[in-house]
Amino acid sequence: MESIHHFMIILVSIGVLSAYQYKAQSTGGSMTSSRSLDALLQDYAFRAFVHPRTGKPYDGQVPSNITGIKISALRLRSGSLYNRGVPSFKEFHIPKGVIIQPYVERLVLVYQNLDNWSSTYYNLPGFTYLTPVLGLLAYDAANLSANNLPELGVVVSKSPISINFTNVSMVPSGLSARCVYFNLDGFPEFGDLVSSSACLTYRQGHFSIVVNTSGIAPSPAPSEVPSPGPSPGHAKSNTSKVSKIVGAVVGGFIALVLLALLVAWMSRYRQKSKVAEMEKRADVGEALQMARVGNTQAPVASGTRTQPVLENEYVA
Repeated sequence: MESIHHFMIILVSIGVLSAYQYKAQSTGGSMTSSRSLDALLQDYAFRAFVHPRTGKPYDGQVPSNITGIKISALRLRSGSLYNRGVPSFKEFHIPKGVIIQPYVERLVLVYQNLDNWSSTYYNLPGFTYLTPVLGLLAYDAANLSANNLPELGVVVSKSPISINFTNVSMVPSGLSARCVYFNLDGFPEFGDLVSSSACLTYRQGHFSIVVNTSGIAPSPAPSEVPSPGPSPGHAKSNTSKVSKIVGAVVGGFIALVLLALLVAWMSRYRQKSKVAEMEKRADVGEALQMARVGNTQAPVASGTRTQPVLENEYVA
């Protein structure tokens, strides 16, 4: 019973560890909320396609609890997007040479303007937004009634996509405005403006212009203009990287310790079982035959290995 009790404790510990690691992998509420918002806006943007025509943008309506957010959907052929680009889709100018991965015959570009919800879904402590956060995401257009679709990969193989922001707030005296790009996981990268109201990008995601009001310099972006890549960006802030690495190391160590305890317990259990079996067999042994000698019962051997021979007996 004691061995079973120890085994159950180990199983419960492993279950608790697994739950902890799952919770740790589900990063902050802001990121989770922004991904939920993307899924919701994709659904409502697709609803705008009542009688869809390729190449024509359709403005959608959002639920009343997020009034102020603007969305639009544009259905395109992948070949047309690559060969012609999109000269103007709201604030975005998409040049020729954009490749969609995996390949789909038709895609939908979903535009987002988060307006007064920008800091709610993309909280950036120490920074002030000069423009609303704008989003541009690509989805498969095979089924316009589908929801919870994953984003397609966007590869800008030639000139970058430009974002020309409108109604940019005044930059406070002594501060410098910067472009900020949020990848699909909600982590920011910073870059320089190409004009007072324009930013460049090689990737889909969310974009805005901000000023650092904390007086602390933000972590520099890998490059002023992100280089092309085969999939959406996944660069994370230094704090997030360190937290995930430490969490993975600690979680892995605890898992190894629990696994070692489990293996040791199983080995010890098997050894005890083997010893118990051997003792049981030894206790049973082989029964000896009993014979009466006078008034006493005594064990006798069933036979001898050799027959007795008299010393003075000769064989002719």
